[in-house]
Amino acid sequence: MRQALAEADLAALAGDVPVGAVVLAPDGTVLATGHNEREATGDPTAHAEVLALRRAAAETGEWRLTGCTLVVTLEPCVMCAGALVQSRVERVVFGAPDEKAGAAGSLWDLVRDRRLNHRPEVIQGVLEEACSAQLTAFFRDR
Repeated sequence: MRQALAEADLAALAGDVPVGAVVLAPDGTVLATGHNEREATGDPTAHAEVLALRRAAAETGEWRLTGCTLVVTLEPCVMCAGALVQSRVERVVFGAPDEKAGAAGSLWDLVRDRRLNHRPEVIQGVLEEACSAQLTAFFRDR
């Protein structure tokens, strides 16, 4: 999570919402990282999770990220939750809950919807205070 927080700092420096993500291989090594790049690229899908998943798939040469873990500072939104299900990650670890747009247990629980063919494990609240403080500071400065 500390590496995801460092990625989130990069997003904030670029004027984007500070969200960072890291994809870990089944053995725990870092496959890929990402941070929000919507402002930098003008791409509405350039969320930290989507970028990290794309980079992990490129690194492995496989769209299925079976056995991998995505670590992210903020609870994934509906778009990112869908990407997590589609990529077949084994586990999602997030720091701060997102009561307004979270789709891993707060507002919706898309990643664990029994109607879907894949449901990753969800671990929430990892370094929650640090993740929340980073977001609060960003928006307070705005």
